[in-house]
Amino acid sequence: MGKYARIFTYLKPYQGQLVAYIVSILLSTIFSLLSFGMLMPFLELIFVGKSGAMDIAAQSKEGSGIMQWVRMQMTDFSRANNENPMAVLWLICGLMMGSIFLKNLFFYISLYILNPLKNKVVTSFRADLYDKVLRLPIGYFTEQRKGDLMSRITNDISEVENSVVSTLEGWFKDPLQIILTLTALLLISTQLTLFLLIILPVVGFIIGRISRSLKKQSMASAEKQGEAVSVLDETLGGLRVIKAFNAEKLLREKFFGINESLLQVKNKINRRRDLASPLSETMGIFVFCCILLYGGYLIFSKHSGLEGALFMTYLGMFYNIISPAKNLSNSFYNIQKGSAAIGRIEEVLNADVTIEDLPDAQPLVEFKSTIELKDVTFRYDDITILDNINLTIKKGTTVALVGSSGAGKSTLADLVPRFHDVTEGALLIDGVNIKEYSLNSVRSHMGIVTQEPILFNDSIAANIALGMQHATMEQIVQAAKVANAHRFIENKEDGYFSNIGDRGSKLSGGERQRLTIARAVLKNPPILILDEATSSLDTESEKLVQDAINHVMENRTTLVIAHRLSTVRHADEIIVLQKGKIIQRGTHDELIEQEGLYKRLVEMQEVR
Repeated sequence: MGKYARIFTYLKPYQGQLVAYIVSILLSTIFSLLSFGMLMPFLELIFVGKSGAMDIAAQSKEGSGIMQWVRMQMTDFSRANNENPMAVLWLICGLMMGSIFLKNLFFYISLYILNPLKNKVVTSFRADLYDKVLRLPIGYFTEQRKGDLMSRITNDISEVENSVVSTLEGWFKDPLQIILTLTALLLISTQLTLFLLIILPVVGFIIGRISRSLKKQSMASAEKQGEAVSVLDETLGGLRVIKAFNAEKLLREKFFGINESLLQVKNKINRRRDLASPLSETMGIFVFCCILLYGGYLIFSKHSGLEGALFMTYLGMFYNIISPAKNLSNSFYNIQKGSAAIGRIEEVLNADVTIEDLPDAQPLVEFKSTIELKDVTFRYDDITILDNINLTIKKGTTVALVGSSGAGKSTLADLVPRFHDVTEGALLIDGVNIKEYSLNSVRSHMGIVTQEPILFNDSIAANIALGMQHATMEQIVQAAKVANAHRFIENKEDGYFSNIGDRGSKLSGGERQRLTIARAVLKNPPILILDEATSSLDTESEKLVQDAINHVMENRTTLVIAHRLSTVRHADEIIVLQKGKIIQRGTHDELIEQEGLYKRLVEMQEVR
């Protein structure tokens, strides 16, 4: 049950409601047993007669205690009403109806209490998973498929809701009903109940053996669903390329293969799960027949003192076990099925958050002088990405990172907002290790413009004001003007309130990039990181974006990553990286005078 500990953790704040639920179930079960208990005096009255019933009450030894007390009360009531059998019959029926009414009333109360708790568990599960995704470091997602993560947040959560949380009442109600009913049966006939307790574990073992494979099959199903969502995400994101390269058949076969595998696994799961109800019912009838045989033997042998009316009452109460036992069997199947989904969710929830604040982290109130990398080495999966980097970025200067793809430029830039932590060495801001500052305060001093504009399916104004909830409309418009975006925004039908579609699909590349620059302008950060912000644009868009960038860079400390070297000619210092090492550094003119990689790159681009 260790995997379900989180579910019980979510229920912990609602201990009062759980106690009320258990009390309601307890009362519902007691009144259910009481209604079945009325069978005994009814049967004795009908089949034995009032005088015979009195004789049984006086002579019977089996079913002593509660049953004997019930008999005596009925006998006293009959005598008080001149031994009128119809009065006794009215009393029995009235008690049965009252018991059934109270049973269902308390059962409804139990559901009224529990259902909101079940919904709370699912809501908390989903919220915690999404919150963990936001807190996980960037490096975690390089090893994970986006579609698989989406499947865990959607399909696996739904599986937990349908397979585990939906049967939550069975975790309390059914075992409680079975225990109380067995206790009542034990009071009626010790021999018969001990015989029953020998058979039930055998039946439980058979059901458990059949359902054991469900967990493995459910894990395979969840993985296939993750693969299907990943392929779908890749298809939607790369539809132009797929059509351009006539790759529809390849993607179709890939998706259909996964889909067919998913069908086969789901069929196996459903066959096993659907076996739960008929199997448990068959086993229940088998146990019922065993009780009939053994109970009949006890009555015919006349050694136990068990008579017909008491035995019929026993059978009626035993019937009260069959339904909860069947539900418990179905719950066990569903829990096994949902266990795989919980395991996949727990993998994310238990993943290490390697980038987090120290207990005594201090806020970075103001960036004053320098960002310094001292002997910085960064490794990922034992692969060295950056090797012994020493770099100082002074406040108000522009430092450019250039080099071939894979040289480590983006990784170095990602260290500054602490998307990664250095493996060796230290990154200092104003002489203090960046780890000693709180993450929120460090990142609040930085604005980032990436090569691929990251926009959300919302209005233009909402995208510019991302993270700046209290920004006024005047501030948003001013930021758009600085980013050369105001004119095209005004031309939109709804202006700043126009929806830009999924990932800004309703805008051109240049327009999308200018919105991200406007976002950085509105934030007004002292430190700006530009990651190849113009490399994917046409000449006209590049000029508009570059003009906007030049406005943004004024009076700011800027770290620029660029493939187009013409955009970094005026940088205060250019750092040339190759295989994670700094091989050249200096101004544009200084590096041109050297026979090195930078000069060769410039010459290659000029030839183009």
